[in-house]
Amino acid sequence: MTSNKRAVVAGHADYAAGMVSAVAQIAGLGEMFVPVSNTGLAPEAIEAALREQLQASGARVIFTDLPAGSATLAARRVARTDPGLTVVTGASLPALLSWACGCDLPVAVAKGKDSIVLLEGAGGP
Repeated sequence: MTSNKRAVVAGHADYAAGMVSAVAQIAGLGEMFVPVSNTGLAPEAIEAALREQLQASGARVIFTDLPAGSATLAARRVARTDPGLTVVTGASLPALLSWACGCDLPVAVAKGKDSIVLLEGAGGP
């Protein structure tokens, strides 16, 4: 059974829950995402949690925190057996917000990359 959730967000500790919470607070669209934490999970258990949440939500996208992290490795294993699944690694809040607000994935990823700015000398008083 599918719901209005369209993507899984997975990563270390409270990364996923924090990202989903921030999207909810900023745009009111947190319900579009299902958070999955890897805390205390073996690689096989992370993969099983991702599969379970994809099936329960009908999501076709997984956003993860680190390109070579355990959540991404598990997501890539899932994607090998699920041809329509897309994995986005290094996901940032601007990327999630852009996608939730209707941008397609390539645009959302570009907005995430473009949001990284070094403000040298921008310290406080």
